[in-house]
Amino acid sequence: MSFPEHPRTRTGSMPTDPAAGGRRGNGLAVAALVLGILAILLFWTVFGGVLLGLLALVFGIIGARRARGGRAPHGVMSIVGAVLGALGLIASGVILAIGASILNSDEFKDFDDCVQHADTKGERDACAEDFNRDMNN
Repeated sequence: MSFPEHPRTRTGSMPTDPAAGGRRGNGLAVAALVLGILAILLFWTVFGGVLLGLLALVFGIIGARRARGGRAPHGVMSIVGAVLGALGLIASGVILAIGASILNSDEFKDFDDCVQHADTKGERDACAEDFNRDMNN
């Protein structure tokens, strides 16, 4: 006695199977969006702004190209992730440039020299006040 095969046990794919002609998910779009949001939130750190922003930008571009080619959904999500990653990368670059310019400035060198030669806390506080005055002018 032979039983008929159940439709789910037959070889081949079901019509609801995503590999059967339907589009699969776009994990790169999700990764780009998550990394882009983290890059925006952590732009003030080198790791957050530069590394996460760069990864979000790359994943977003790849995800958008796949979506444009019809191989994956969520093209807009990929673009948003890439844009957020680029913004985090730019903001982090600005922060790094400002920090480098402050560390290389004559006022900072004078402040560093002043603190090294200060013997008391009052003298170190005076160095900090002078530095703040020089930076604000």
